[in-house]
Order: sequence, then structure tokens, then C-alpha cells
Amino acid sequence: MLVMIVFLVSGFVFPASQAAAPTQNQVSQSSVVMQESVISMNIPPDPKLPYGCVWGTVQNAAPGYPVDIEIYQNGKPVYVAQANVTSDGSYQKYFRVMNVDSTGHETNIFEGDYTVDIFKYVVNSTSSATSGTTSSTTT
Repeated sequence: MLVMIVFLVSGFVFPASQAAAPTQNQVSQSSVVMQESVISMNIPPDPKLPYGCVWGTVQNAAPGYPVDIEIYQNGKPVYVAQANVTSDGSYQKYFRVMNVDSTGHETNIFEGDYTVDIFKYVVNSTSSATSGTTSSTTT
């Protein structure tokens, strides 16, 4: 009987809809707008490091919304990822551009010219929200 009371009390104190809610400040979904940035990226045939990075900032970022990153080559998707936005509005996503096996043999995963679509979610305000900056690099 005691077990049933504990379940009832815990269900009363912490309803499932509140227990699953994120702890971040939330904004209404109708206040969130998506902004798209498109940049070009070139990965050389002999990168100095086996990874590349897409990074930038989101001004007026919507809490709880990641940045979506889509990389295309010749109009075909080759990589899709999400990056969390930090408290200062910055984000970054590293990705492998080259693999090196145990024998030291290098295989390029990415090489050449790419288009990077970046989708940022911002809180719509009465003034026009700015998209922030975005960059990419390989080393």
C-alpha cells in the first residue's frame, strides 16, 4: 500500500509533461524563425590534419535549438550534422576529411569544392534578427 501512495504522490508532484521538459528557457515555437546561410568550402587533396570544421555564431539564438549543417558536393548531400549553440551564441562542428589506417595509408573522405548550408534558429523580434557569422576551414 505504501508503494502505491509513493507512485501517486510522485505522479502528482512531477507530471510526465513537466519532468521531460528541458531546463532551458523556452520560447514559443511561433517566435522561432529559421535563417539559412550558404558558404563555399574547399578541401585540398593533401590536408595537413585529418579533420575540417564549420563554425560561427548565432545572434539571438533560440534556446534548445541546434544549428543544422548540410554539406553538398555537385548538388548531392555528402554530410549532415547538428551543432549545439553555446551560451555565447557560438557553434562548431568538426568532421573527418581523411582516414589513416594502421599501416599509415591515407584515404581522403572529402576533397574538392563543397557547398555548406547552415540553418540557424533564432528568436524573432520586432527588429530584424541578424544571422551572425559562419566560417569553415580545413587544416
